Amino acid sequence: MLLKAVEHKNLRVVYGACPHDCPDCCALETEVDEHGRAVSVRGRADHPVTRGWLCAKVNRYLERVYHPERILYPMRRVGSKGNGAFARISWEEAIAEITGRWRTIIAQHGAECILPYSYAGTLGMVNGAVTDNRFWNRLGACRLDRAICGHAAEDAVILTIGGRLAPSPEMLVHSKLVLIWGSNPASTAPHIMPFLRQAQRNGTRIIVIDPIRTLTARSADLHIQPYPGTDAALALALMHVMVTEELHHPEWIAAHTLGWEHLLERIMQFPPERAAGITGLTSETIVDLARSYATTTPALLRVTDGINRHTNGGQTVRTLACLPALTGQYGLPGGGLMYSTSDWLKWDRQAITHITDPLCPPAPRTLNMNRLGAILTGEADPPISSLFVYNANPVASSPNAGKIVEGLKRSDLFTIVHDLFETDTARYADILLPATSQLEHVDLHKPYGHLSLQYNMPAISPQGEARSNWDVMRTLAAGMGFDDPWLQEDANQVIRGVLEVTAQHTPLLAGITLERLQAEGSIPLIIPDDQKIPFADGAFRTPSGKVEFYSEQAAVKGYDPIPGWEPEVESRLEEPAQRSSNARLPLLCPAAHHFVSSTFGNQERMIAKEGAPTLRIHPLDAAPRGILDGQLVRVSNERGECQLVADVTEDVRPGVLATTTVWWPKFSPDQRNVNWTTSDRLADFNGGSTFYTNMVTVEALS
Repeated sequence: MLLKAVEHKNLRVVYGACPHDCPDCCALETEVDEHGRAVSVRGRADHPVTRGWLCAKVNRYLERVYHPERILYPMRRVGSKGNGAFARISWEEAIAEITGRWRTIIAQHGAECILPYSYAGTLGMVNGAVTDNRFWNRLGACRLDRAICGHAAEDAVILTIGGRLAPSPEMLVHSKLVLIWGSNPASTAPHIMPFLRQAQRNGTRIIVIDPIRTLTARSADLHIQPYPGTDAALALALMHVMVTEELHHPEWIAAHTLGWEHLLERIMQFPPERAAGITGLTSETIVDLARSYATTTPALLRVTDGINRHTNGGQTVRTLACLPALTGQYGLPGGGLMYSTSDWLKWDRQAITHITDPLCPPAPRTLNMNRLGAILTGEADPPISSLFVYNANPVASSPNAGKIVEGLKRSDLFTIVHDLFETDTARYADILLPATSQLEHVDLHKPYGHLSLQYNMPAISPQGEARSNWDVMRTLAAGMGFDDPWLQEDANQVIRGVLEVTAQHTPLLAGITLERLQAEGSIPLIIPDDQKIPFADGAFRTPSGKVEFYSEQAAVKGYDPIPGWEPEVESRLEEPAQRSSNARLPLLCPAAHHFVSSTFGNQERMIAKEGAPTLRIHPLDAAPRGILDGQLVRVSNERGECQLVADVTEDVRPGVLATTTVWWPKFSPDQRNVNWTTSDRLADFNGGSTFYTNMVTVEALS
């Protein structure tokens, strides 16, 4: 697919940004030939994080852009829902049908019966955040609680330290110990790996805590494998060792934390012996880990969103966020917590959303995206009459997918899908709209893994009649008769306006203009050197200005105000005979190396590299079930089932199963994937998802 640059004349280079749900947000260079065709995409060599290379996924981005199965024209369903048969129509016909149906719905039931459903298909400010808000707020549509990824963890970090203020990846080289807890950056944030390698060469010890022997764990100095959902118990036991062996820092705790006496009482309930029984680790392993962490400075704790996708996920992350405080690691170069950089800069909310504009109707109801199947099958009152899906593929990527399909089959549900491909969700659309790729539209990106803004200049013209998310919203607004200027701004006008308003209340954007971004592509936020280390001044963004071991805000929200551990709603603890053939086991579904959620999941090269939808199972669990390596197995529970190919391996600890996500159901053995078994329960904090609280039975298929 990629052609050598020397085969073309008059190549021009266009700066861009990777739009996908990854903290790296790479700076791109696209080479375009004299015919306007992109011939290569590479990482910018002068970017401090991208450093001239791209991940295994985006390195083949042109195969996505020029894929022969891209949707190029608007289409209308013919025949029954889900049969995948569509007929081409014009944009004018599509918009007229959509807006006409919506006017009828609004007149009969109200705009709250129209549900926009989207997530992180692009993280661009224009085609993500602005698209998610402006038109829908003006319409008065149902609001969506976009809680499917890190909602519980975000809330936990903010409650504990006041903000998502991770250090930049370059700070890793200052660490003496890096504790990577429930995260696999080699697959999900690969551009921090060179910094980790450099740190290891400098003598830094890398410890990975994960039930799965991930790609990251393979290169660690130590890999520890607790049972899923027991991480908070492990963290409390580490603190127990620190306190009883006087390895903590009482002076720092007294000066910079609130509620120590409450946390200490909780800590003393988790001696290593108790935690060993919960986590499946030995007491010696727990004690050794505690001593290593407490006696090494600076030590950095790396946590990402996978670990929060349990019914106890919020409390898990809140407990972990307390660990650096016990030994005074916050505020040190190479120390503290590396979760997300999202709160260094926040866009002005009104500039993004126009939520308080007088023409916007009063706020309607808000529905949680994790409950989509339940919402479409009776939970919503009044029922959802129309669903508009973009930046998402819920049939593949959302929990309890069988229930979602049941809802999408409703004859009275008018569904529109805006996408590049006929996804498993798009097959149920009444109207299918063609979307642009990142090379075909303008956008601006604020990463959650580093501290540079990234402007995306279109490199090529849209394929066929594809339109960007924002251009579709502008067209729909016109079709609904909305003439508000902020609904008709083009992407660059949107960017300019948000930049200028946001710059009025933060010095981080000083001198950063639209024109500079267009010329330079990537510009670091203006952070003084003495402020680049989070919390170096000892001031936290909590109400008390301290690390809050006791959080009054948490209590007001109905949470336990003190970090702690409770068993998951579904847990291995309920299974008395783990080795019996009918015992249920916890199933984890971490990210695949070659997919970003379901994005790239239809590209032949990526499918070939992933191999097949597999179930990793330890030999001790496979043997009593008569499961052989390479055999087709059925994975099931009360929610549904799917078929996977057994990978009998010691890469998972005994008593734990794993399958990588997200495989498109259409490319799976029985047209289902793991999300037919995952739960749409909500986590303990903030309506978060609980994909990893998932007990299943496994049986061999003949």
